[in-house]
Amino acid sequence: MARARAFHGTIVHCPTVGETKILEDTLVVVSASGQISHVEHDVPRADVEKTLSRLNLPEQPSAITLLDRTDFLIPGFVDTHNHAPQWGQRGLGGGLHILDWLDEITFPNEAKFRDAEHARKIYSACVDGFIRQGVTTCSYYASLHGEATTILADVCHSKGQRALIGKCNMDRNAPDYYRDKDAAESLQVTRNVIDHVRALDASSGGGALVKPILTPRFAVSCDDELLAGLGSLAQENPDLPIQTHFNEAQQEIDATLRLFPDFTNEADLYDHFGLLTDRSILAHCTIMTDYEIDKLRQKDSGVAHCPVSNTTVGGGFMAAPIGRFLEKGIKVGLGTDSGGGFSSSILDAMRQAVIVSNARQAINGEPALSIWQCFSLATLGGARVCSLADKIGNFEVGKDFDALVVRGGVDGVMTMVQEDDSLPMIFEKFLISGDDRNIEEVYVKGRQLKGKST
Repeated sequence: MARARAFHGTIVHCPTVGETKILEDTLVVVSASGQISHVEHDVPRADVEKTLSRLNLPEQPSAITLLDRTDFLIPGFVDTHNHAPQWGQRGLGGGLHILDWLDEITFPNEAKFRDAEHARKIYSACVDGFIRQGVTTCSYYASLHGEATTILADVCHSKGQRALIGKCNMDRNAPDYYRDKDAAESLQVTRNVIDHVRALDASSGGGALVKPILTPRFAVSCDDELLAGLGSLAQENPDLPIQTHFNEAQQEIDATLRLFPDFTNEADLYDHFGLLTDRSILAHCTIMTDYEIDKLRQKDSGVAHCPVSNTTVGGGFMAAPIGRFLEKGIKVGLGTDSGGGFSSSILDAMRQAVIVSNARQAINGEPALSIWQCFSLATLGGARVCSLADKIGNFEVGKDFDALVVRGGVDGVMTMVQEDDSLPMIFEKFLISGDDRNIEEVYVKGRQLKGKST
């Protein structure tokens, strides 16, 4: 049963992108409906009960979590790009070029999701795995199968993870055993999935956490008719976000432009079909011209930065120019894209984002990222990319309480905490060397998904 609760201690969040604040002695009150109702700063621990009484809450919290000095309350992580069917193939195919990796590793694996029981088993493990690692929101690519995609939506809904769920559209340049029959079938199955996911919302009184998203895999796997049909769906449904792969690798870019000779870049291609909008989540964006960067800014499209997979699979060291994107005001979030990388952890994505930005700085002088900037990308930045910044991403009053309780003093996990460590030092140690064992509790819209209930 939903109930009001409160947290007291140190919170870390980003009021704006790129601005990280560490606030001690903060009281956060969460309503029974899962929203942040009050945030009070500079509240001594001895005054918590008195402060709660003074607030005249409609319902006094039934549980109060008091955080120790080495603990933190942070917003939940947002994974802006993930392939749920690839949960079982993580780590395979390192060194392959992207199209070879799809043919040899990924398509055979994703084809197995024609079996509903296989889909249920893998998707249950996948969602549990991400919740355990503090991913409270995830933008998922499913397989091309309608039934399996609705199963993924059902799993996220039942387990309480906030998610965008998309049936993968692909009617060409894939093996016969794994592609849509034609554009008409692909579009009809997409409509069916949208209706199913929206029904989950209706059954929750309009408050469901799971939403549909249009998901053309990439232009290489979609013909003109399918891209045009998806663009029409996007225009007819202004609430639908869109996700696709964009300028991921040179091999992929070359293949795209051979298939669409009327275009000289992917930005104009997707724009032509109505798929480059302020709701678009563009995964990778590693090889970008100045023209394309400016066009993304004009369209207010978002970038899903996947530094782990970009340096593991695809053909080369594909480090996206994130510093330039941020200078231009482009929305950027982090993605694990874990089928193509070695980790499903957003913490690892933060660390790798720092590393690849250092490489770009050494090569061409582009701005490097700090771990603090990457924390911003993993929380508020990801919320903006997923068009959810009005609901999640930080601890503003009125937003849903999607949050993690981080324990810094876990022996043998992150860098040891020493007596003279400041709060920024302890938190930085977590960002650089912590893992899911430090994430003791996970909440989505006030519902506890991980940790002992209190």
